[in-house]
Amino acid sequence: MKNVRKKNRKVGSPREQRTPLTYALDRRDSATLDMVREAISHKQVMLAYQPVVQATGAQHPAFYEGLIRVLDETGRIIPAKDFMSAVEDNELGRELDCLSLELGLETLAKQKNLRLSLNMSARSIGYAPWLNALRRGLASSDNITDRLILEISEKSVMQVPDIVRGFMEEFQIEGISFALDDYGSGLSSLSVFRDFDFDIVKLHGSFSQDIASDAANQVLASAVAAIAHRFEMHTVASRVESPADAKVLTDLGFDCLQGFACGAPTITPPWKKKTKKTFAA
Repeated sequence: MKNVRKKNRKVGSPREQRTPLTYALDRRDSATLDMVREAISHKQVMLAYQPVVQATGAQHPAFYEGLIRVLDETGRIIPAKDFMSAVEDNELGRELDCLSLELGLETLAKQKNLRLSLNMSARSIGYAPWLNALRRGLASSDNITDRLILEISEKSVMQVPDIVRGFMEEFQIEGISFALDDYGSGLSSLSVFRDFDFDIVKLHGSFSQDIASDAANQVLASAVAAIAHRFEMHTVASRVESPADAKVLTDLGFDCLQGFACGAPTITPPWKKKTKKTFAA
């Protein structure tokens, strides 16, 4: 009888699928959403700036990347990796994109010699508040378009390729540059080089980390750099965390490097008054 009852049970019911792990993950995601929602509501959002340096020469920053941060209820600075996966596919993700764009454009308007890259999602292209913020910011000050880089991840590009292509064509005419972010993070296709006129290609960090001791990644990274250059795209290696890796990536032909070996993200970049000690964010 025991075996009969076991056979007749509904396997895979919602109650049985809700394991302690899934329950804990749901609770964590819910808490993360609440934290981000509160941060947005109270405008407890900021940018941390990380230098992207020239691979050769005096390690001079070619530009900076503005990375979104939120403050939790205790005032701690929370990096995007701790909340973005929970919000990127909902309205909170779009609102964060808007705030990041507004903060970045304000910075560019104040710092006339700064070149800055900002992350965006392909979903934001059809989000009216984001587009309105972009147009307002571009109209607020001269020469912002020439100093703005919009980064779109490879994954995001491939979700709506036709929309991304049309958006890029429209705003490249105005002077904005575009970077293909995280190339190699998913089902990479060489057709992205042919079909999209990106100005910059950023190699995913999984290829850069420990590349000095990884012959396979050296071959792959070298191929990406060579193909990008043939299409007249500048190359950036991200997540560069050691001098040895930096040297290998430079030797492989990358134009710029980004990572802790070149400079950590900070909320007190060089152009801000250092009224308090600079710290990573």
